[in-house]
Amino acid sequence: MVSIVISVRGAAPCAHVEGTLMAETASNRIVITVLGENRPGIVAGVTRVLGEANVDIRDITQSILEDIFTMTMLADCSESTLDFTDLQEALVQAGELSGVTVNIQREDVFNFMYRL
Repeated sequence: MVSIVISVRGAAPCAHVEGTLMAETASNRIVITVLGENRPGIVAGVTRVLGEANVDIRDITQSILEDIFTMTMLADCSESTLDFTDLQEALVQAGELSGVTVNIQREDVFNFMYRL
């Protein structure tokens, strides 16, 4: 049985599964981008939020150019304890604490925006 958790604000939720596992699809995968000045703790801050929300990191890449930190993550939020909006807010707050900008998009929206 599949149930959808809808926030009070009416934001689109990450899929939530009750009793069974949902197959991973683009609709429950998210793309997270992080950009800012390099400093210790950036990866730890972002991954802490994801871990606490039960979001599974499927792929991660990062680079540092001079002092500019960039990271892109693909994650599965089908088992997330937070809806999309709450997860987004938590990641933005973690980014602010580290002095970086964190953006989150659904994978299908990201792919649509950046298709060739």
